Amino acid sequence: MKYISTRGTAPELTFEEAMLTGLARDGGLYVPAEWPTLSHDQIAGFAGKSYEDVAFEVMKPFIGDTFTDAEFKEIIAKAYAVFGHKARCPIVQLGSNDFLLELFHGPTLAFKDVAMQLIGQMFEVALKRKGETVTIVGATSGDTGSAAMEAFKGLEAVNLFIMYPHGRVSEVQRRQMTTPSEANVHALAVDGDFDTCQALLKDMFNDFDFRDGVKLAGVNSINWARVLAQVVYYFTSAVSLGAPHRKVSFTVPTGNFGDVFAGYVAKRMGLPIDRLVIATNQNDILHRTLQTGDHTKTGVKPSISPSMDIQVSSNFERLIFDLYDREGPAVAQLMDELKNAGTFTLSQGAMKRLRDEFDSGRCSEDETSAAIAEFHKTTGEVLCPHTAVGAKVAMEQNRNISVPMITLATAHPAKFPAAVEEACGIHPALPARMADLFERDERITRVAGDLDAVEAIIRERIGQ
Repeated sequence: MKYISTRGTAPELTFEEAMLTGLARDGGLYVPAEWPTLSHDQIAGFAGKSYEDVAFEVMKPFIGDTFTDAEFKEIIAKAYAVFGHKARCPIVQLGSNDFLLELFHGPTLAFKDVAMQLIGQMFEVALKRKGETVTIVGATSGDTGSAAMEAFKGLEAVNLFIMYPHGRVSEVQRRQMTTPSEANVHALAVDGDFDTCQALLKDMFNDFDFRDGVKLAGVNSINWARVLAQVVYYFTSAVSLGAPHRKVSFTVPTGNFGDVFAGYVAKRMGLPIDRLVIATNQNDILHRTLQTGDHTKTGVKPSISPSMDIQVSSNFERLIFDLYDREGPAVAQLMDELKNAGTFTLSQGAMKRLRDEFDSGRCSEDETSAAIAEFHKTTGEVLCPHTAVGAKVAMEQNRNISVPMITLATAHPAKFPAAVEEACGIHPALPARMADLFERDERITRVAGDLDAVEAIIRERIGQ
């Protein structure tokens, strides 16, 4: 399996190279040169299998000969052994034909653990084999950072720096990033919003002197391995509800488009998905794009669902690549327009393809709080604000009610206790293993939203 850039000019890479590289040198994102498919019988055979066994079969076609079968099975086993539920990503029923896919049973209580724990193990094996050390830099709107900290802390072959927007993450999210004591992990509180952090990350990858000098790698959702790991739970949840013998639909609360793009990949692989629904909060650029075809940044408004406070959805570029028949120059032109003018317009053909695959909905701040209260009242479930956005949008869809709707529950409500308590009067408690989180010492480095400033800190910390 080879990997190509969405902008068409970077060299093809193997899976290992794409994983360790992150962003392509032409500024694009790596995608498989072709989509592998699974047969009806292969998917049907997933019924009754463990999450780990399904993960191996779903991901194996993408990794080529990067790992032996034995190595890859061990990587998967280690990644998910730390999860707090035997099913890893269990399903609970929310209504007559509505379900929640709980993705928060990992060590940091968010769906990012599903991919990050796997990536940590893959990096460890690959780097030890090569005898190399890398510097990983990530940008987070809240959950990616803590998941990366948990996955990479203490590893000898990795120095990890996580940039998060100062004052724009929940206290639990911040403390999960700032309390690890291991010397190889660093939390950088950046002045600005998530898009500021994400832009800095992309600028670092495009600063080739810095990139090559520190051996820069990335674990944001720009990293293909992140998306690949998330494809698995679409298969496990769909099969548990009758796929491939019946269709299923998914609603995905999303900001950076990676999680819902994983659903698109699952569909391309042969999973019979009826509809993929994009659920946005008040930062609704993806919803507006589906409604109008215009992809226009309007500024980020802080919300009670901060992981979705994004206006530059990086993984949308991967979808655009397919919408434009994998024409790299066309994608590069649209991305240049977005960077320079803050907007682009999809072609008529691309819009038709987009709407053929996706639906969307938007949830305001008041509607999010009301949804938390309503779902607690009617179902007894306490939802985090992001999950509430998804559940509300799912209930509003004009859909075939005979098709099960699975909403992705992306985080444990205890990660956002203030918003949840204000909405429904319940203060969600942290699990016992995190009970002392607010007593741990924090290590925070405040930094201006400036490329030179961030690069200087990284060079200093790694001894350059």
